[in-house]
Amino acid sequence: MNLTDYHAKYFAHELTKRCSSDSMEKLAGAVAGAQVDLNPHQVDAALFAFNSPLSKGALLADEVGLGKTIEAGIVISQRWAERKRRILIIVPSNLRKQWYQELAEKFFLPCQLLETKSYNAAIRQGDFRPFEIKDHIVLCSYQFARKQAADVANTPWDLVVIDEAHRLRNVYKPTNIIANTLKQALKNVPTLLLTATPLQNSLLELFGLVSFIDEHAFGDLKSFREQFANLSQEQVFKTLKGRLKPICHRTLRRQVTAYVPFTKRHPILEEFTPEESEDRLYELVSEYLRRPNLQALPSGQRSLMTLVLRKLLASSTFAIAGALTSISERLKAKIKKQEPVEPLEEELDKDYEALDETAEEWSEDEPAEPISDADRAAIEAEIADLD
Repeated sequence: MNLTDYHAKYFAHELTKRCSSDSMEKLAGAVAGAQVDLNPHQVDAALFAFNSPLSKGALLADEVGLGKTIEAGIVISQRWAERKRRILIIVPSNLRKQWYQELAEKFFLPCQLLETKSYNAAIRQGDFRPFEIKDHIVLCSYQFARKQAADVANTPWDLVVIDEAHRLRNVYKPTNIIANTLKQALKNVPTLLLTATPLQNSLLELFGLVSFIDEHAFGDLKSFREQFANLSQEQVFKTLKGRLKPICHRTLRRQVTAYVPFTKRHPILEEFTPEESEDRLYELVSEYLRRPNLQALPSGQRSLMTLVLRKLLASSTFAIAGALTSISERLKAKIKKQEPVEPLEEELDKDYEALDETAEEWSEDEPAEPISDADRAAIEAEIADLD
């Protein structure tokens, strides 16, 4: 393409001109090549996310199915275009590949999945800052980010995006290790939280999510409770909405029906009677979990893991099969004195997507102890049963 001097000057001006943070022109260059049909509410949400240059972040809380991943992709694309390319995305384990594909195929953004295996490989090769991957967006799971919180905290991020952010809703509780660890690691970092359910059981959960972005938005927990204890009073409700307005953006499905055709779905209730083989499987798994000397599950995590495995069992035979295979492989590695590639909770999260919500608190991994002959025999018996 031959450019005249005039056109060259024009394009140079378009590329370098400054736009206000809430201007539509600010987004135009960033998403010009994106392979996605943008809806008005998605553009509005993206503009809201960086409306103020002094903002510490935003909570995008559109209802399910309205494209929060696309909204985040627009924000990420804009940061990328501004050469602010130290970007971290924290998602549930089972969504890592989905995010990777969406950003690569729709926004042509290069991503790097960071997990225990790739992290350890980078360390062995002499790269002691594995999170600092040049010109790549880093994708990792909640569990991995929590485990490597020191590295996350020591990286000067331009933007951090957290999907399914309602998992952090109990950050106001000191006992919630994962949420509090991530909050400290991401202090003073521009953070974009994505969740369709910012409020589930208690108004305090909303306090927790907002405090993740701005600790001073509502003051301390005690003053929040006192001020917003009675939302039935119109003035109290208006005050809460006013405080949320610069931080939280939410679009409802009924607001976009003019241009988003939703498929009508009709639920059908079906009776289901387990087969004899399924009843037998349930009994076998129950007997296994009741063993007094259970080698596969760390003692500090046994109750939580048992709960997770029972929920997997109630889901389907395929779901529990994946989990039992993972446990069997870990026991085989234990006999060979090999380190497992991933922590058990990350492996189970691939089969059971609500893992972190069911078991929010995981104790630290216990140091490996020498295997006695009795333990070896017990492990071999477990492997045989699991297989």
